[in-house]
Amino acid sequence: MTAEDERPEGEPFHFTDKRKVDPETGAPREGGTPAPDAPASDDAAAAASSGTPDDGVDPLEALDFEPEGEASEDAAVLAAKAEAAEHLDALQRERASFTNYRNRAVRDNAAARTQGTQDVLAALLPVLDDIERARQHGELTGPFVAISEKLDGALARFDVVRFGEVGEEFDPTVHEALMHSTDAEATSTTVNIVIEPGYRIGEKVVRAARVSVVGPE
Repeated sequence: MTAEDERPEGEPFHFTDKRKVDPETGAPREGGTPAPDAPASDDAAAAASSGTPDDGVDPLEALDFEPEGEASEDAAVLAAKAEAAEHLDALQRERASFTNYRNRAVRDNAAARTQGTQDVLAALLPVLDDIERARQHGELTGPFVAISEKLDGALARFDVVRFGEVGEEFDPTVHEALMHSTDAEATSTTVNIVIEPGYRIGEKVVRAARVSVVGPE
């Protein structure tokens, strides 16, 4: 049984502070001499239990940690990867912009070429019509035959096609009917006379074939 167990009944309870560090100042006590019996405050007990002086100053605040060794290398690698990703993204945007520009330039050049060919063909149509009439009437003879063939070959290199033949099914998208007649034996409307042939460049019709048609009554 301890001395505390033998205290007279009704006497206030006291304990002996045997801590070697003063909870209020944080200074060590000389020789570990116990302080006189006194009640410990809550703040002092908390400071003593945490081992941190109760002066409001964080002892770790002044410490400065810099990455060293592998940590420093990892940080450099991450920074390099981030920079490389930025450059790659910028390169991809520039490449997409160049691809769009190139495709647009190709389309514009093709359209300009087609328009130029169309303008030349429109200017040559009266000459081509005269040559075709001479051919139909058997008047295209001698050296004019060779000239006509060379002209057709030159136009073919620019994808110019002449169309319109007798017996074709009438198609209002490529034929222009200047005359119309009926036939009791006809089952559909067809071309019976080609007045002026049509011309197209690729799929673009420059001039529809001007024809005479015959159809059922």
